[in-house]
Amino acid sequence: MDTTIEHQATARPGGLAGLPIRQIAMLGIGLAALVAIAVASVMWARTPDWKVLFANLGDKDGGAVVAALSQMNVPYRFAEGGGAILVPGNQVHDARLKLASQGLPRGGLVGFELMENQRFGVTQFQERLNFQRGLEGELSRSIQALPVVQAARVHLALPAQNGFLRDQQKPSASVLLTLHPGRVLDRGQIAGIVHLVASSIPELSPRQVSVIDQTGALLSSSPDAPPGGLDAGQLNYVRQIETGHIQRILAILEPIYGRDNVRAQVSADVDFTQSEQTAELYKPNQSPDQAAIRSTQTIDARDGAGTPAQGVPGPLSNQPPAAAATPINGAAQALQSAGAAAAAANGRREAVTNYEVDKTIRVTRAASGAVRRLTAAVVVNHRKSGSGSKVTWTALPAAEIENVNALVREAIGFSKERGDSINVVNAPFSIEEAPKSVELPLWKQPDVIDMARDAARYLGLLLLAMIVIFAAIRPSLKALANRPPPVRINETVRNDLALPPPGSPAAGAIEGTVLPALPKPNEEVLKMARDNPAVVANVVRSWVNGTSE
Repeated sequence: MDTTIEHQATARPGGLAGLPIRQIAMLGIGLAALVAIAVASVMWARTPDWKVLFANLGDKDGGAVVAALSQMNVPYRFAEGGGAILVPGNQVHDARLKLASQGLPRGGLVGFELMENQRFGVTQFQERLNFQRGLEGELSRSIQALPVVQAARVHLALPAQNGFLRDQQKPSASVLLTLHPGRVLDRGQIAGIVHLVASSIPELSPRQVSVIDQTGALLSSSPDAPPGGLDAGQLNYVRQIETGHIQRILAILEPIYGRDNVRAQVSADVDFTQSEQTAELYKPNQSPDQAAIRSTQTIDARDGAGTPAQGVPGPLSNQPPAAAATPINGAAQALQSAGAAAAAANGRREAVTNYEVDKTIRVTRAASGAVRRLTAAVVVNHRKSGSGSKVTWTALPAAEIENVNALVREAIGFSKERGDSINVVNAPFSIEEAPKSVELPLWKQPDVIDMARDAARYLGLLLLAMIVIFAAIRPSLKALANRPPPVRINETVRNDLALPPPGSPAAGAIEGTVLPALPKPNEEVLKMARDNPAVVANVVRSWVNGTSE
């Protein structure tokens, strides 16, 4: 009897129906996970790199920026906590330029654009108030342009003008500054802010502008404070004098001892006092021939009655005049002199001469910024000898130090009367080698880190896909490929085993039954099948019926 069992290559209907439910579920989960990983990779690749567009915006400015981004069709998102607005990295600069053209962000300040939105029927007071608000906003924006200033607010007090000059009040202004952390304003910058505000308001004096910082400290000088200290120009002048003398010293010593072997410092005492002296001098009287006559007045009075009575009153003096004695040989001038003398005896003569008085008025203004005293300190390094590892440093001799002292004296214009002092010291320098610029290793460079982050992202997805394939999909496919084919029973075996005829429902169930893989028969099994076919038939019958005998 032929007991051959034929194995058919065609699987039973349904392909995956023969697999266990667990393997079918793992196969479905693995395929779904693989599809999810592929979709995540595509979405991840298309996700933009978000960068900060603006940070620390107010609610009003933030709303205006978001509305403008929506109109420009620019995607945006908020950082954690809402402290910044993020946009795709390739659109940051374009979005900033477009928003700047619209005047965004305004920083909570309004300028003269407030005047463009005037409503109909606005009163004069409201118009003045809007103008003042716009002017304050424009000044605040100008002050915020300084790199030191983080925020600024300007308050203006503009009194109403009237027709009475005596009752008019002068305007005033106050500026509140918020500086960046660790930054300060020097006196020149403060003066610039004061003059900026004062020049923007008519009839506003710089003395009426107050500037304070976020701590409440008054930065501008008070009008009632006494003047003291040096201003920025005077400090700059002193610095220029000191720097000029230092450069002179280095220029004359560095060619001798080397560029890094000389250090010099100069301190200048500058007199900025301003004095003015007026002197009025009178010279002594000069000789008449050198004196300048201003005016001359002469008075000459004469009495024409003749010679007055002379002598002691009485009969002795009452005598007739004697006969005139006419000289025969006398000169006529003698007679004239005698007549003049007689006339002068009865006349008065006065003469007044006024001379010019020499006067000198001298006005002396002392020069401001004169150097009162100079002090210089110079350090010269020891002399280097040798090279390489055999370098030695030796001190300079006293004669050479004296030569250096003389050179420094001539370089700075030493004046003993002024009280200048110079100190030259020879000492070894402790020079540290400048650290070499060390390039960042490749694994610390930002570009490499970004590339590694992206590569790790995709490698992680790839690794996850491989895990899904080898852990879920591959075992299911392998089980499907290694599934034993269904058994086809020929007519001889069917008759021997008394199986149902073909075409019956019972036969269809038997035809679709999948038997476990039979081991490869050896010689003993084949011999037993040939010698005892009935026993083999009973064994096959027990397999088909699912029982063991």
